[in-house]
Amino acid sequence: MFDLPCILFAGGKSSRMGQDKSLLPFGGYSSLTQFQYVRLSKLFTHVSISTKEADKFDFTANFILDPKDADFAPTAGFVAAFEAIQTERIFVLSVDTPFVEKEIIKRLIDADTPHYDAVISKTSSGTHPMAGIYHRSLLSELKRMLSEEDHRLGKLLSSAKTHYVEFSDEDPFLNLNLPNEYEEAVSRYNNKNNLK
Repeated sequence: MFDLPCILFAGGKSSRMGQDKSLLPFGGYSSLTQFQYVRLSKLFTHVSISTKEADKFDFTANFILDPKDADFAPTAGFVAAFEAIQTERIFVLSVDTPFVEKEIIKRLIDADTPHYDAVISKTSSGTHPMAGIYHRSLLSELKRMLSEEDHRLGKLLSSAKTHYVEFSDEDPFLNLNLPNEYEEAVSRYNNKNNLK
């Protein structure tokens, strides 16, 4: 199992989905969040869920709550996670990327060294800031961004010591932002598991 803490980000606005996507059923579980939490708990010794409110979920887990009055933005979750967990680095994954598998995570972890501030997934479509490793060295800058309501992770990573790990397959990194993307993901998951 991977020994660095995994933070599952499930506190977004879901404005394009039209409903809270973290609560949509997936993979035989009552919510996408529970599916991801159970799945990731088999890979990591410690998994926490970053969210604005824990009581919307109907299962028991380690929750890290965003600072009160913070925007719907990952920067709030990063600051809260580093303050709650006293480790030098965390692995982060957005709740709406259910196909980022163990092999991808292992490649990212294997590529990491203490010299970096972050190790981030990259495909031909661009970088994927919510699938990678962040080091505590970024905390002061994340706090500044949060206080100034500047939530551009791409900008933060471009000015930090970031190592990008290239992946040829785009599919695992597709976000479920729209209803049709969610439906396609459910179908893809079901088809994949029916073949086993």
